[in-house]
Amino acid sequence: MKPGMRVQLPSAIAQIYEAVAELEERYPGRPFTPDGHLVGSLGEVVAQEIFKFDLYPPSNKGHDARCETRGDVEIKITAGRSVAFRGDCNHLIVLQIVSPHEAEIIYDGPGAPVLAIAGKIASNGQRRASISRIKAQARSQFGNC
Repeated sequence: MKPGMRVQLPSAIAQIYEAVAELEERYPGRPFTPDGHLVGSLGEVVAQEIFKFDLYPPSNKGHDARCETRGDVEIKITAGRSVAFRGDCNHLIVLQIVSPHEAEIIYDGPGAPVLAIAGKIASNGQRRASISRIKAQARSQFGNC
């Protein structure tokens, strides 16, 4: 699938983001953003539904899934402006939640080009890359999308 494509979220995941939107509307200024393991697991199951990956067990070091055509795959999803990495990966899928019902494919390709634009390793052992820089990398790597 090409970067820029939008995909439907499974209904159970859409319900989580609908609840977040409702809470944020009802309680202005209070964030209710899902994060941590919840978002990681959501990204993995969304990618499994879209790409038909075979998921590794949770917290597998290095990669989240296996695919016949892509090999080992690391999956990242965010509703924010960046994603974090702990190490290298062979193939990378980056998704961004753009509405309670849709995610956009930001990147689907080799991991090294995106890791090359990620920042320095922080005290928590993670490097961050902004969605805008990942989109720019996808455009330069795959053409206009």
